[in-house]
Amino acid sequence: MRTTKSFLGYFKFVFIFCLLLVIVTLLTGRRAWVGPALIAMFGSLALYCMGHSFLKSFAFTVWVFAFVAASMVYPSAFMTWFGINLGILIVPLIQIIMFGMGTTLSVADFGRVFKMPWPVFVGFVLQFSVMPLTGLVIAKVFGFESEIAAGVVLIGSCPGGVASNLMTYLAGGNVALSVTMTSCSTLVSPVMTPFLMDKLAGQFIEINFLGMMFGIINMIIVPIVAGLIANRILYSRHKAFSRGSVLALIGVVTIVLAAGIGFIAPSAVFTYGDASLSKDGFVVGLLLIGVVALAKLVISVWLKGPENWMDKALPIVSMAGICYIIAIITARSRDDLMTVGIYLIGAAIIHNFVGYILGYWLARAARLDESSCRTVAFEVGMQNGGMASGLAMNVLKSAPAALAPAIFGPWMNVSGSVLATWWHRKPVSKTKNDEKEIKL
Repeated sequence: MRTTKSFLGYFKFVFIFCLLLVIVTLLTGRRAWVGPALIAMFGSLALYCMGHSFLKSFAFTVWVFAFVAASMVYPSAFMTWFGINLGILIVPLIQIIMFGMGTTLSVADFGRVFKMPWPVFVGFVLQFSVMPLTGLVIAKVFGFESEIAAGVVLIGSCPGGVASNLMTYLAGGNVALSVTMTSCSTLVSPVMTPFLMDKLAGQFIEINFLGMMFGIINMIIVPIVAGLIANRILYSRHKAFSRGSVLALIGVVTIVLAAGIGFIAPSAVFTYGDASLSKDGFVVGLLLIGVVALAKLVISVWLKGPENWMDKALPIVSMAGICYIIAIITARSRDDLMTVGIYLIGAAIIHNFVGYILGYWLARAARLDESSCRTVAFEVGMQNGGMASGLAMNVLKSAPAALAPAIFGPWMNVSGSVLATWWHRKPVSKTKNDEKEIKL
């Protein structure tokens, strides 16, 4: 580990060199070199951050900048490969990310709502009121064109993302509450997100309520349920899930079933009116369950490897998937981004800041303890950007609508890391009042 960190430390010199190269090329007018130098600069900085104890929390955001730079300089590289439109990768990548989220959850995370109903209710109300309404106000004040405005409302209408759980942990918040809030808000998103989009964003573009609902079920809910099943396979103490024969059977059966559905079943699992529930979520979910079962067979049973191998692999897969999704979206909206990019960055900062402030102080007004207030602030202020991007591209069929999620997402990680670090230096001290508030 130390050797790897020492090696990554040398990339700060590569970063400095590339930064100087960018400055020199701009001053000398050799703009053809600016793009490659900029990509190398962000890439080397991201690698350096990965090996730094403090800056590693910002590595993901810097990687996003590297991919955005690459997609701005070489947009064709993220448009088509061998005649295949790379846009078709967005939904499968999001499904894989949501599957990963599911593997970190258990049924107990959903059941915990009955143990702390008031904090979950407060967070739920704030999540689906503060952020979509703030998004609508920002979209109107900034005067964004209809599709971009709809994207701003969309990111505010989505549930919390998994990054909020990490930020809550770093900030000394209530992690159990954070996981429960994320789980519950995601579970109701097939109804709440289309409802809010229909009522708020319907003035900008046409919203197909059922189409969006089925899209969320296919892209988010089905993979998460598959992830919950995989969680059982990975972490159950039942001896059956440690036997090679059982894992092999699960792996083979689910992969064969996924192939059968993929090649034989009709494209729509269920159709109502002009909206249909696609089969690809079920195919990806079953396929990933099979892959997880076989991977556990090889790593844990045959090689006697570490039990937490999935926890190490998932962050890397999720980070790579989100970076590539953002790059695909950026390449398709390059011209729009050149025009409104700076305004969208300003909108992202305001939207996120309002979420943190109102989330925290309205939670205080609801008499939640300090730890829970910090948790609600993150849950309200940080949305599932991947989900918003997928809905914009796959349901709304609009690359401009996906611009806001592509910009808001990275900023939320930056601001969340800063806020979590600041709160980490101010540990929560439990008082008698806090204990009373917890019981409410």
